[in-house]
Amino acid sequence: METEALGPSHAERPKVGGMANSLHVQLKELHARILAMAPTIDHIACVPYGQATDLLRTVVSSTRSGKAATSDKVKRPEVGDLHALTRHLGMFGLSDIAVTVEGPSEHSSWLQQHGYLSSLTVPMSDNGVFIGLIFYGSLQANAFTASLQRDLELFSNLINITISSLYAAVRSLRASAVVAQDCLRLRDYETGNHLDRVAHYSRLIAKSLASPLGLSNAFVEQLFHYTPLHDIGKLGIPDAILRKTGELSSDERQLIQTHVELGLGILETVIGIHAVEDLPDFTLMRNIVGGHHERLDGSGYPKGLRGEAIPLEARIVAVADVFDAITCRRPYREPLPIEEGLLELERQVAAGHLDPRGVAALRRHSAEVVAIRQRFQDT
Repeated sequence: METEALGPSHAERPKVGGMANSLHVQLKELHARILAMAPTIDHIACVPYGQATDLLRTVVSSTRSGKAATSDKVKRPEVGDLHALTRHLGMFGLSDIAVTVEGPSEHSSWLQQHGYLSSLTVPMSDNGVFIGLIFYGSLQANAFTASLQRDLELFSNLINITISSLYAAVRSLRASAVVAQDCLRLRDYETGNHLDRVAHYSRLIAKSLASPLGLSNAFVEQLFHYTPLHDIGKLGIPDAILRKTGELSSDERQLIQTHVELGLGILETVIGIHAVEDLPDFTLMRNIVGGHHERLDGSGYPKGLRGEAIPLEARIVAVADVFDAITCRRPYREPLPIEEGLLELERQVAAGHLDPRGVAALRRHSAEVVAIRQRFQDT
């Protein structure tokens, strides 16, 4: 049996596999149990619904033989509430997929290429809200009898509960992140709108890189939501150092650099409360906090990571953070104009410090950079 996550297959696809890996294991175990009861079920797929994109996207699937499908996504059917969706899609079988399935898609083509003849689709919900589908496929026609559908209802409920639990954990994690961000804003350690600008610059870069790097909309939005946490560890740095108007001493500079480890410690506390260490949200959050001061040539901190050993999300936030730092007023220096700031970023690319694609993305969208800068001006 082969189980694979379905998503962009690019060398630099962000590592957000915690949730998928957890589902891999559970779906594989469930499939084994289902096969013992009903050996005609050859394929199971979990297809969550993304409200932001209005798309159904296969996250993980289990196949008894052959290679699992690659990434596919389809538009949610135009139906009303969950009850209507259940009537339209839920708990009914297709006896001849080749005849019944309308419109080409990567998933339907994969099904037909592998000889699937019948299927069963079950909607998932979370507190009455539609959150996706569970898809069962069989190489035999008319495999999903009324009796088998009743038996599969229990397994479908288990999968639904697992997905709902993950959704609840994500909500808890994001609520904690909002509280942490509010605390950081109150501290006002640099400038009032620094966090907003860096978040918007980071999203601008990620959206620009989405197509060439195969980044999902979910990745872009998660990056936007969690970028304001990048300096959360500065809550543990004394005001006398954070607000110092003169040049920092060597000891003070070393102390302020500890904000990365302090930030990671805060995150560990959060995940200890919510038990969300396997969620992709946490992986992304940890990478941003832990890696935004790393540099491509290994000159950054705290680990001195090089090149692609630095997570993509950290490289993106590094570009945004440096750009905002040099184009905004600080007690110890005047800001650079945006054009000069972009030139300075390009000099840092030439020196081997910053990701060239991230800097090029800001350059391509300089008009939007100006708009972000004007929208979130410091008062």
